[in-house]
Amino acid sequence: MPKRVMQGVVVSDKGDKTVVVRVERRVLHPVLKKVVRRSKRFHAHDEANQYKVGDIVRIEECRPISKLKTWMVIGVGSAGGNPAAE
Repeated sequence: MPKRVMQGVVVSDKGDKTVVVRVERRVLHPVLKKVVRRSKRFHAHDEANQYKVGDIVRIEECRPISKLKTWMVIGVGSAGGNPAAE
C-alpha cells in the first residue's frame, strides 16, 4: 500500500528533530451546505531541524519513530496548495 503524503504548515518547531504540522481540509457541512475548514495536527520527524514555524512542508507516513511521531518531513510544499503541481 502506498504511503500517504500530506501538505501543511509548520506550527511548532520547539521539539528536537520534531515539527508539528497543521493540515487543513475542506468539507461540506451536512446541514448548512457550506464549505468549512477542518484541521488536524501531526508530529513529524525533521532530522536536520531545518524547518521553522510558517514553512509549508510535505509530510509522508512512516514507521513509528516515537509515541506521537509516525510522519516524516519529505520537503518543502508548493504555496499554491496543490501538492501535485511540483
